[in-house]
Amino acid sequence: QVQLAESGGGLVQAGDSLRLSCLASGRTRSIYAMGWFRQAPGKERKFVASISWTSGDTYYSNSVKGRFTVSRDNAKNTTYLQMNNLQPDDTAVYYCAGSQAYYCSTNGCFVEYEYYYWGQGTQVTVHS
Repeated sequence: QVQLAESGGGLVQAGDSLRLSCLASGRTRSIYAMGWFRQAPGKERKFVASISWTSGDTYYSNSVKGRFTVSRDNAKNTTYLQMNNLQPDDTAVYYCAGSQAYYCSTNGCFVEYEYYYWGQGTQVTVHS
């Protein structure tokens, strides 16, 4: 089993930055990719970004490309999501997720069912 724990959420103003962290523990060698998803109030959870745990290749949704950066520190078993120029539309609960599918490390994975492990989520609220 793998446990994921997000941190770093908060309340900010439009244009501000935040960095989310996701610490993985347990059988982390079974993870091939880490993803970030978000769920706004009353909406479905959506893909934000992902990173291959092996190659470091990154993938982003169009809505965050150029503003958000996903990275990882393998030694610390931690994945980060640097969020710059935050806007009110970025308000959501942010979840990190871990995939056991090897193809996610080479091709990227963008949908929930491709991720087996999930964190509890961290709230990000952006005021205008």
